[in-house]
Amino acid sequence: MTCPTDRGFRLRAEGRRGALLVHGLTGAPDEMKFLAKRLHRQGFDVMVPQLAGHGADMKTLLASTWRDWLDSVIAAYDVFSREVDEVFVAGICVGGALGLELAAQRPEIAAAAVYSMTFEYDGWNMQGWMKGAFLIQAVANLPLVREISFAEPYPYGLKDERLRERVAKTPENFIDGALDRLPFGALFQMYRLGRHLERIGGRIDTPCLILHAREDDMSHPRNAWRLRRALGEQAQVRMLEDSYHMVHVDRERALVADQTGAFFLEHSQGKPSDG
Repeated sequence: MTCPTDRGFRLRAEGRRGALLVHGLTGAPDEMKFLAKRLHRQGFDVMVPQLAGHGADMKTLLASTWRDWLDSVIAAYDVFSREVDEVFVAGICVGGALGLELAAQRPEIAAAAVYSMTFEYDGWNMQGWMKGAFLIQAVANLPLVREISFAEPYPYGLKDERLRERVAKTPENFIDGALDRLPFGALFQMYRLGRHLERIGGRIDTPCLILHAREDDMSHPRNAWRLRRALGEQAQVRMLEDSYHMVHVDRERALVADQTGAFFLEHSQGKPSDG
């Protein structure tokens, strides 16, 4: 499925290393711009697709499933991989999980990075009912429930005071194309994606860097270690000390980009970056 307004973008480079960046649930490609530009300066050709069901409204999002989201990532990869020698994938939250699902289907992917992995919304700022994942899954996709939505609470995953005040004043303008509410039906799909990834994680051989904020307000660091257990020895966890959930746009965004680029280069097959 596609959206009438596709905000995906590409930053082309002369080198032959490609970075495929995947935005989060209810997010949009715009949120990956800083990371994309930073990796591009390191010589990466960058593609940022828009996930199926995103970029429009809640009705459009609710018409999609996590497998639709994955299909849009696979389609982007299949185009991208024909134009570069090797592909790396990175994503935030749901985007990171989709990147690993992609790696399961396209094992030639050189390396992956996952930011703020979320199996459960169990961070310090989440309300008690949000932490009952199994209960939510039992009812979240029911016809009278799935369209109920909730707003992301202050501080919006941001430790940077300047950024969070921008969101508070004009949430619709902070990330172009993003939704400011999450419907239960989409939350249900997120949980299904996480459970599926956990089941197949042992079959993914792609080296993986897991970056997670120690003070993540939405997703407790135990989510990072849970992903590490599912993936095995090829995955490593690094904690960030000055961010909340949105690590790719928060105070340590440059560190996130630089650690990602270094990890990707470490696992490059040694093809010359100048093509």
